[in-house]
Amino acid sequence: MSKIKIGIVGYGNLGHGVEASVQLQKDMELVGVFSRRAGIQTVSGVPSYSMDELENFKGKVDVMVLCGGSATDLIDQTPMIVKNFNVIDSFDTHARIPEHFANVDKAAKEGGFAGLISCGWDPGMFSLQRVFAESILPQGKSYTFWGRGVSQGHSDAIRRIDGVVDARQYTVPREEYLDEIRNGATPEVSAQAGHIRECYVVAAEGADKAKIENEIKTMENYFVGYETIVNFISQEELDKNHKGIPHGGFVLRSGESTKGTRHVVEYSLKLDSNPEFTGSVLTAYARGIYRLAQHGGKGAFTVFDIPPAWISSHSAEELRAHSL
Repeated sequence: MSKIKIGIVGYGNLGHGVEASVQLQKDMELVGVFSRRAGIQTVSGVPSYSMDELENFKGKVDVMVLCGGSATDLIDQTPMIVKNFNVIDSFDTHARIPEHFANVDKAAKEGGFAGLISCGWDPGMFSLQRVFAESILPQGKSYTFWGRGVSQGHSDAIRRIDGVVDARQYTVPREEYLDEIRNGATPEVSAQAGHIRECYVVAAEGADKAKIENEIKTMENYFVGYETIVNFISQEELDKNHKGIPHGGFVLRSGESTKGTRHVVEYSLKLDSNPEFTGSVLTAYARGIYRLAQHGGKGAFTVFDIPPAWISSHSAEELRAHSL
């Protein structure tokens, strides 16, 4: 059986995570990495190409895995690339997902391809858990908490501010709310109230730190509404104390099946590497969108549209025998 041919667009932390994951898949092969940076050396040794060479690979790549940032890359890249390839991205600006879906859907149908958007652990795996729990316990409340961990999207958004050399942003859940929910309570808590955003920023020499802090705290869809703490530190301190990219979080549903009979559903992740895990999710779902396309799927899709069996490398018989 021929292997699923994978291309990676963007070769930052997430691109490296996808590259590592593809090497573990017995039914996939990595064709190449496409980047704005010319002549990069890949860890796996696969060839690298410029973004200008993408169209030369039409018909030679089954799924392009898009690994750019949500703030400025994916919103434009996904609709553009899906005209010529099946694609998958990890677009995570929740407020703009409907807009992004509509743009990708239109472009994908024009080109006759399938595009899976907003795939990762949130949106993605957490999205599935919310739907599962809410479907099973329709009477109740759902909660999502992220962290403590580094948000790649928020860190990337800070790094794009003029005067910022490097940055890490930690999302920190408020433990008091987690404890209440686990004990069966159903407090009213918004995402903003349930988290603190800690920012560690390396500013360029002579940069206006007050201006940078204000731009961070007033950034729509990222920091507005949250308690945001901005710490300016040296590059040496950032490299020493904030080198890793851990993350994780919790999805909880507190509900009743009959009055007074309460159930708490909890799904949690503890990740040593946010981009490596996200890359692993993207790789599994690249298999899913490939199979959907093989069944005639065209347009935009999300994780809700992919049957669980389609993301697995095991056959239906193997899944029934060992996982059911």
